Amino acid sequence: MPRIKILSDHLVNQIAAGEVVERPASALKELLENSVDAGSRTIQIELQAGGTKLIKVIDDGCGIEHDDLSLALHRHATSKIRDFDDLGRVATLGFRGEGLASIASVSRLALTSRAEGAAHAWRIESDNGRLHDPVPAALAAGTTVEVHDLYYQTPARRKFLKSESTEFAHCDDMVKRIALAHPEVQFALTHNGRALARLLRGDLARRAGAILGEDFVAHALPVDEGFERLRLTGFAGSPTQGKSSRDAQYFFVNGRFVRDKLVQHALREAYRDVLHHERHPAYCLFLEMAPEGVDVNVHPTKIEVRFRESQALYRFLLTALKKALSGAKAGAAAEAGIDPETGELQRPPQPAPAPMTPRTYAELAARQQSMPLPMAQESLGYYERMFGDLRQPESAPVPFFAPVDSEQQADTLPPLGFALAQLHGIYILAQSAEGLIVVDMHAGHERVVYEKLKSQIESQNLPRQALLIPHVFAAEKLDVATVEDHQPDLLALGFEISAQSPTQLAIRAVPQMLRDADPVELAQAVLADLRGVGSSQALLARRNEILATMACHGSVRAHRSLTLPEMNALLRDMEATERSGQCNHGRPTWFRLSLAEIDKLFMRGK
Repeated sequence: MPRIKILSDHLVNQIAAGEVVERPASALKELLENSVDAGSRTIQIELQAGGTKLIKVIDDGCGIEHDDLSLALHRHATSKIRDFDDLGRVATLGFRGEGLASIASVSRLALTSRAEGAAHAWRIESDNGRLHDPVPAALAAGTTVEVHDLYYQTPARRKFLKSESTEFAHCDDMVKRIALAHPEVQFALTHNGRALARLLRGDLARRAGAILGEDFVAHALPVDEGFERLRLTGFAGSPTQGKSSRDAQYFFVNGRFVRDKLVQHALREAYRDVLHHERHPAYCLFLEMAPEGVDVNVHPTKIEVRFRESQALYRFLLTALKKALSGAKAGAAAEAGIDPETGELQRPPQPAPAPMTPRTYAELAARQQSMPLPMAQESLGYYERMFGDLRQPESAPVPFFAPVDSEQQADTLPPLGFALAQLHGIYILAQSAEGLIVVDMHAGHERVVYEKLKSQIESQNLPRQALLIPHVFAAEKLDVATVEDHQPDLLALGFEISAQSPTQLAIRAVPQMLRDADPVELAQAVLADLRGVGSSQALLARRNEILATMACHGSVRAHRSLTLPEMNALLRDMEATERSGQCNHGRPTWFRLSLAEIDKLFMRGK
């Protein structure tokens, strides 16, 4: 058996480089974090061949003293921590003292720096880990690091690198992460001599608009929630702006980009019933917390962290995000943009709805436009049966009329306007102050019912409607067993179901809100959900999914003709309901077509 011996420092650095410098983007991350920690205001990045041939970072930070220049390239040499206590409250991006040494061990590296107050700059070079003596150099201020031919003497590692375009994409994403976390720093990026990005200093809205797109910021929901020493800020993407991939997800802890399973799970749960199951949310969120509350010394790449109070943090994130997303009421979204001069997020003011005071029939008739479209002449009783329980009892009477076209009344319209007609029994067309509103009536009503069900079950006040004659239906043995196993859960959901025989079930009561739904169809859907969950503990976690199923079956169906008063009542309910911009499955419930967009379609003014 071979004897045990101590490895050389050079080999140790090369082994460490396998973790710290996985690819050019990893090396770039180490250099950018050093520049930010140095207090830089401007950082320039030059890449060649996706970073495999050259990574050059130029900053205007505080610089490195002459005597510390060679130490900067030694392993476990750092200016950011002194003892174990410092490790427990790290406030800088870098602290391990491994980055530069690891990069230098697998490349040709040149480090040029001029400390504040120094007469001139100094330059030190390293060739595959072998250091040369520092020599005088010309540099106005700050530090310049050049990394040439990454992994040129370790072909086994180099063969694992991908194509030039792939490696550059990883480098570009790394720049975006650092730039989002530090909007006060200006960044410039060039690749193969071509300028690709220039991010000017500004606030987060401007930086997010430049990286994630102005459309993201225009529709995003601002987040600013705090609890004790925790604070969550940033932008949560609108559910209707969901992405097909997770590329637009940025989460930072004390300015450090991280990926954490607990955080990702909390964000998924917050978006669960407002985002379509095939889409992924976009977000740019910043968690600020006490440094001692998070361990960043979990992995050399520092992308993984460990929270000391993970459950409390989970509840905080979930509550904060749900609160932000609950503000996405139908009609509340406004067009927005980034001011080109200030870089700040600009949202036009929303016209305040006029107070809805009771009017006599004569007054409403005088303002009612004639409707040439054929409208269904159903009684208001249908809507009262389906929607009546959803309104707040203290709400004022709603004027059910189509508004006249006048500037005096345009600024008094509610956000979703007033209904004009129904299209194919599926969509409601309404006139708003901005133009035309199109509402998917089933999707909108589904959200209204769903939120009401959640409110009632959380207050343990979900009333049941007893059936005069029980509905008896043929059931599978699994359904009968599900009823017997989940009686408390069924009662909590507003159902009274019992076994009539080994192959029959009897429905004796249903949730009062859903009394007009098909009781057999509704019960079968709920039993299928309960059977899939399998336990009361899992049921608690999936309760909202079951309520969503109930709301879907209890909502007004497509191709159901509604009168103008019924349509307007639904619009008012949507305006007052949280998250009503999306249905329970994440589909949008409404769209606005502005008058300017309509004019453009007809080429008016041209």
